[in-house]
Amino acid sequence: MKVEQIYTGCLAEAAYYIESNGEAAIIDPLRETRPYMDMAIRNGAKIKYIFETHFHADFVSGHQDLADKTGAQIVFGPTAVPGYDAYVAKDMEIFQLGNVSIQVLHTPGHTMESSTFLLKDEQGKDYAIFTGDTLFIGDVGRPDLVQKVKAEITPDYLGGLLYDSLRNKIMPLADEVIVYPGHGAGSACGKNMSKETTDTLGNQKRTNYALRPELDKKQFIQEVTEGLVAPPQYFPFNVLMNVKGGLGSIDDIIQRGTRGLHPKEFQMVWEAEEAVVIDTRSKDEFPKAFIPGSIFIGLDDHFAPWVGALITDLKQPILLITDEGREEEAVVRLARVGYDYTTGYLKGGVEAWIKEGLETGTLEEISATDFESLYLKNPDLHLLDVRKESEYESQHILGANNFPLDFINQNMHMLKKDKTYYIHCAGGYRSVITASILKARGYENIINILGGFKALSATSLAKSDFATQKTML
Repeated sequence: MKVEQIYTGCLAEAAYYIESNGEAAIIDPLRETRPYMDMAIRNGAKIKYIFETHFHADFVSGHQDLADKTGAQIVFGPTAVPGYDAYVAKDMEIFQLGNVSIQVLHTPGHTMESSTFLLKDEQGKDYAIFTGDTLFIGDVGRPDLVQKVKAEITPDYLGGLLYDSLRNKIMPLADEVIVYPGHGAGSACGKNMSKETTDTLGNQKRTNYALRPELDKKQFIQEVTEGLVAPPQYFPFNVLMNVKGGLGSIDDIIQRGTRGLHPKEFQMVWEAEEAVVIDTRSKDEFPKAFIPGSIFIGLDDHFAPWVGALITDLKQPILLITDEGREEEAVVRLARVGYDYTTGYLKGGVEAWIKEGLETGTLEEISATDFESLYLKNPDLHLLDVRKESEYESQHILGANNFPLDFINQNMHMLKKDKTYYIHCAGGYRSVITASILKARGYENIINILGGFKALSATSLAKSDFATQKTML
């Protein structure tokens, strides 16, 4: 028996490959199919089943494409109603995979169809559970993300189901059973996830706040529903894509999105398709020279979730600026969260654009120490802290206004185009995204603080009462 976790850090998502005696199963695959097929080929195995723990909100699953290419059977847990060919299993139903078996445990709560898959070894002993978004390491799934198809399906209602699922289906299992969750720290599908991506069930019973034996249902519901922030705007659209199906093959999306366009051709497509241009280079390179009107969202961070949070139309045509050789990576990462309409990339990058004599812009930046000197002399400077509200509330610079990147589309009207704004986040990634959006919308007087709050915290601004008082924009 072979079990492999395939963890994708930028989405904090875990898919799984299980194999026994020449037969393989994939659990919760991402959009790209080749990695799973290659694993099976390397091991001389045939993919027999594709198990889906639920209809995902934070990514588009590759289960249909993978099934078309391999002949594998897609399996959902009870109550799922997919809009395509799939097998909807009964609670406690068992599927044979080589010399091992996988049992379906219906565990509603995160969603109504949420299910946990119990892997039994060659001797029939419980070996591991693949919990999807029901149980994480250090946390449990949010009960507020499901599409509200019925008025009675509220977070409190789902929280009650989740309590029962955990107590009746998961916690009675042996302590040595391994827990393989669907996500780790950084995912928006929970609020208190550990950086660890696997554990024993026994340790989770001892350390996971939601599994405390003294919690009654009312207390549990209160704990799992408090402190939840609004989910990213693309989540409901991803759910519908996973429910309805009928999506294009990842191969076609890659072929279209990796079409190299020379600068003048790039310009023409940009204008004709009213595309959004995303510059995926590093936060250090973008400020030196960028194409006016482009938006920075760097690949070397949480690229796809930020695209999902900021670009509200999943059918929006997208053009890419990438480092050489990374165009396919960018296209795939966009498709993972449902952005299938990438129409090409700038061949030769910004360097080719400059050689063509076309216009570029720059983003002014200032060091934290230089800003400290400036701010102490003139505390009336407009300072925008673009971190999340919870980060801002924890600690911030006196006089800084909280302007979270997450809500920039709703709050941009609050800024004045004739004012100069200094911007920081935690380390610099989000502030460059913010600056690029503002400059694309005509806010020219934007200055990025290098190193963000991490750098500012080493100055006197964070060593006194400068870092304690809340202000309003």
